[in-house]
Amino acid sequence: MKIGLRILLGYFLIVALAGILLARVFVQEVKPGVRQAVEDTLADTANVLAELVRDDFIGGSINDGRFAERMHALAKRQVGANIWGFKKGKVSYRVYITDARGMVVFDSTGRDVGKDYSRWNDVYLTLRGKYGARSTRADPNDDNTSVMHVAAPIRDVDGRIIGVLTVAKPNQVLAPFIARSQQVVMRWGLVLLGTALLVGLMASWWLSRQLGGLRRYANAVTAGERAQLPERGFEVPAGEFADLGRALETMRTRLEGKQYVEQYVHALTHELKSPLSAIRGSAELLEPHPGQPPLPEADRARFVAAIRAQGERMAQTIDKLLALAAVEHRQRIEEPETIDLEELLMDAAAQVEQKTTDAGVTIILPVTNDATIRGDRFLLRQALVNLLDNAIDFAPRDSRIEVSVDGNDETSRITVADRGPGIPDYAIGRVFERFYSLPRPGGGSRSSGLGLCFVAQVADLHGGHAVLANRDGGGALATLELPRR
Repeated sequence: MKIGLRILLGYFLIVALAGILLARVFVQEVKPGVRQAVEDTLADTANVLAELVRDDFIGGSINDGRFAERMHALAKRQVGANIWGFKKGKVSYRVYITDARGMVVFDSTGRDVGKDYSRWNDVYLTLRGKYGARSTRADPNDDNTSVMHVAAPIRDVDGRIIGVLTVAKPNQVLAPFIARSQQVVMRWGLVLLGTALLVGLMASWWLSRQLGGLRRYANAVTAGERAQLPERGFEVPAGEFADLGRALETMRTRLEGKQYVEQYVHALTHELKSPLSAIRGSAELLEPHPGQPPLPEADRARFVAAIRAQGERMAQTIDKLLALAAVEHRQRIEEPETIDLEELLMDAAAQVEQKTTDAGVTIILPVTNDATIRGDRFLLRQALVNLLDNAIDFAPRDSRIEVSVDGNDETSRITVADRGPGIPDYAIGRVFERFYSLPRPGGGSRSSGLGLCFVAQVADLHGGHAVLANRDGGGALATLELPRR
């Protein structure tokens, strides 16, 4: 399981548990909270009515006095209220009054007059000077039938408790408000969980993206590929990923630099051994030895020419190694420019003009119709020079080297074709290797084996590729394919 997914699951588990816990707490607190608010209102109502009924209660007109008349009228009253979207048509209060013995002397519903309520908590506690309240189910098996009762004492002029007034209200009346509050809490709880999940997904995606970029960069470096440190998402001031990325880049640069120097020292040493041996051998033969006749002038001239040729070979090897090192060590084209292909090909052909004349071959250049590409002019020109050099070395005398350009809006393809012996099957997969070269026709000396390697590196640096294959009808066909942008 990827680290981003593990972090997402852990994060969402924590948020989900917290959300569920909060939702349960809120939902469980909604019903008690609403009932507490209603109980507070019932307590106020009971005390107000206890003061209003006192005179009728003391005067013995509790069932036929003005209080009883108003209570009976209240039962018929149409409220017509709209409370937060809920319609209320009539008063849902029940009011009953007991005497000092706990006997019901008045009931707004008229059903329990004369009954003994002395054992109910609302009456029992209030008669003893305490706060009296109870919640009782009309049906013992149905919690939805519970009714809340809140009582207040009726006192005489001396402050003695002479009776109890109780206001009752069915809890079922509160059910719509409680249900809606619970729905709101649950809905917003789900919104919270959804938002938390979205935030977690974004955070996990961002984290996975950063780690994935660093992983791909490290894998590319390990594979020896040309890799760039991911830029987007890492240029965050003082960010840990930015610091880690820069640390990896610094480590790669230092390790590559050390390894690169070691490789090139070994390669240069290996390549210079042969010309140095030839120069040493020629020099020894040119040295005069006591008792031996001097070398004929023809031999001296031949050995001097060999020394000069081997010296030039060493110089070319060093120059090409330096050029190849400069390309291989670069990760990107820092300042690409727009390059006209026709002009670029003419420049490359001009650089090999003398060699073309000496070899007796002709280079045929195409008309490119203002075709352009983006890249490094110097590197691309040198890559084309290497391709032309290679074609000239293998092309037979009095033949033509044909250069063509085609492609589309995305890429440009440059081909260099000759009519030489072509490429042996065993060499097809190795022609772009460093220091790998084939014998030239007519017994000519091998090249440094760096030219085609340089071409491949330049193509790769520009986001393209190079191919060398056999041509139909004989000869070789070198292709350099480059993106136009």
